[in-house]
Amino acid sequence: MRKLFVLGSMVVAAGLLSPVYAQEAAAGAGSELVKWSVITAGFALAIAAAFGALAQARGLASAADGIARNPSAAGEIRGVLILGLVLIESLVIYVLLISLILFFVKPFGG
Repeated sequence: MRKLFVLGSMVVAAGLLSPVYAQEAAAGAGSELVKWSVITAGFALAIAAAFGALAQARGLASAADGIARNPSAAGEIRGVLILGLVLIESLVIYVLLISLILFFVKPFGG
Protein backbone atom coordinates (compact mmCIF):
# COMPACT_ATOMS: atom_id res chain seq x y z
CA MET A 1 0.00 0.00 0.00
CA ARG A 2 2.87 2.32 0.81
CA LYS A 3 4.51 1.67 -2.56
CA LEU A 4 1.25 2.45 -4.36
CA PHE A 5 0.93 5.71 -2.43
CA VAL A 6 4.52 6.70 -3.26
CA LEU A 7 4.00 5.84 -6.93
CA GLY A 8 0.77 7.82 -7.07
CA SER A 9 2.43 10.78 -5.37
CA MET A 10 5.26 10.69 -7.91
CA VAL A 11 2.82 10.66 -10.84
CA VAL A 12 0.87 13.59 -9.40
CA ALA A 13 4.08 15.52 -8.71
CA ALA A 14 5.32 14.89 -12.25
CA GLY A 15 2.01 16.12 -13.64
CA LEU A 16 2.08 19.25 -11.53
CA LEU A 17 5.73 20.06 -12.25
CA SER A 18 5.68 19.39 -16.00
CA PRO A 19 4.68 22.99 -16.94
CA VAL A 20 7.98 24.15 -15.44
CA TYR A 21 9.79 22.61 -18.41
CA ALA A 22 7.43 24.01 -21.05
CA GLN A 23 8.99 25.63 -24.09
CA GLU A 24 7.80 28.14 -26.64
CA ALA A 25 5.69 26.76 -29.48
CA ALA A 26 7.85 26.02 -32.52
CA ALA A 27 6.83 26.12 -36.16
CA GLY A 28 6.22 22.36 -36.18
CA ALA A 29 4.05 22.35 -33.07
CA GLY A 30 1.35 20.33 -34.83
CA SER A 31 3.63 17.31 -35.16
CA GLU A 32 4.54 17.59 -31.49
CA LEU A 33 0.87 17.49 -30.56
CA VAL A 34 0.31 14.38 -32.64
CA LYS A 35 3.40 12.72 -31.18
CA TRP A 36 2.36 13.38 -27.61
CA SER A 37 -1.25 12.35 -28.22
CA VAL A 38 -0.01 9.00 -29.57
CA ILE A 39 2.30 8.55 -26.58
CA THR A 40 -0.49 9.46 -24.18
CA ALA A 41 -2.91 7.08 -25.88
CA GLY A 42 -0.35 4.28 -25.66
CA PHE A 43 0.22 4.83 -21.96
CA ALA A 44 -3.52 5.07 -21.28
CA LEU A 45 -4.12 1.78 -23.07
CA ALA A 46 -1.26 0.09 -21.22
CA ILE A 47 -2.49 1.27 -17.83
CA ALA A 48 -6.11 0.34 -18.56
CA ALA A 49 -5.12 -3.12 -19.79
CA ALA A 50 -2.86 -3.75 -16.81
CA PHE A 51 -5.36 -2.72 -14.16
CA GLY A 52 -8.22 -4.37 -16.05
CA ALA A 53 -6.31 -7.65 -16.04
CA LEU A 54 -5.55 -7.29 -12.33
CA ALA A 55 -9.22 -6.62 -11.58
CA GLN A 56 -10.31 -9.61 -13.64
CA ALA A 57 -7.81 -11.89 -11.90
CA ARG A 58 -8.96 -10.70 -8.51
CA GLY A 59 -12.61 -11.21 -9.41
CA LEU A 60 -11.93 -14.68 -10.78
CA ALA A 61 -10.01 -15.65 -7.65
CA SER A 62 -12.80 -14.39 -5.41
CA ALA A 63 -15.42 -16.25 -7.45
CA ALA A 64 -13.44 -19.49 -7.29
CA ASP A 65 -13.06 -19.03 -3.54
CA GLY A 66 -16.80 -18.38 -3.17
CA ILE A 67 -17.70 -21.45 -5.21
CA ALA A 68 -15.27 -23.56 -3.17
CA ARG A 69 -16.90 -22.37 0.06
CA ASN A 70 -20.49 -22.79 -1.12
CA PRO A 71 -20.83 -25.05 -4.18
CA SER A 72 -24.62 -24.73 -4.20
CA ALA A 73 -24.32 -21.03 -5.08
CA ALA A 74 -22.09 -21.70 -8.09
CA GLY A 75 -24.72 -20.60 -10.63
CA GLU A 76 -25.38 -17.26 -8.98
CA ILE A 77 -21.68 -16.60 -8.43
CA ARG A 78 -20.91 -17.48 -12.04
CA GLY A 79 -23.55 -15.05 -13.33
CA VAL A 80 -22.28 -12.19 -11.21
CA LEU A 81 -18.68 -13.04 -12.20
CA ILE A 82 -19.45 -12.93 -15.91
CA LEU A 83 -21.30 -9.62 -15.54
CA GLY A 84 -18.38 -8.14 -13.62
CA LEU A 85 -15.82 -9.38 -16.14
CA VAL A 86 -17.86 -7.94 -19.01
CA LEU A 87 -18.05 -4.53 -17.32
CA ILE A 88 -14.31 -4.51 -16.58
CA GLU A 89 -13.48 -5.51 -20.13
CA SER A 90 -15.81 -2.85 -21.53
CA LEU A 91 -13.82 -0.16 -19.73
CA VAL A 92 -10.62 -1.41 -21.37
CA ILE A 93 -12.37 -1.44 -24.77
CA TYR A 94 -13.49 2.17 -24.22
CA VAL A 95 -9.86 3.18 -23.62
CA LEU A 96 -8.88 1.27 -26.76
CA LEU A 97 -11.44 3.22 -28.78
CA ILE A 98 -10.23 6.53 -27.41
CA SER A 99 -6.64 5.52 -28.18
CA LEU A 100 -7.56 4.60 -31.75
CA ILE A 101 -9.27 7.96 -32.15
CA LEU A 102 -6.10 9.70 -30.94
CA PHE A 103 -3.96 7.56 -33.26
CA PHE A 104 -5.90 8.08 -36.48
CA VAL A 105 -7.83 11.35 -36.10
CA LYS A 106 -5.94 14.58 -35.83
CA PRO A 107 -6.81 15.90 -32.38
CA PHE A 108 -7.76 19.53 -31.91
CA GLY A 109 -8.16 20.16 -35.63
CA GLY A 110 -5.35 20.96 -38.01
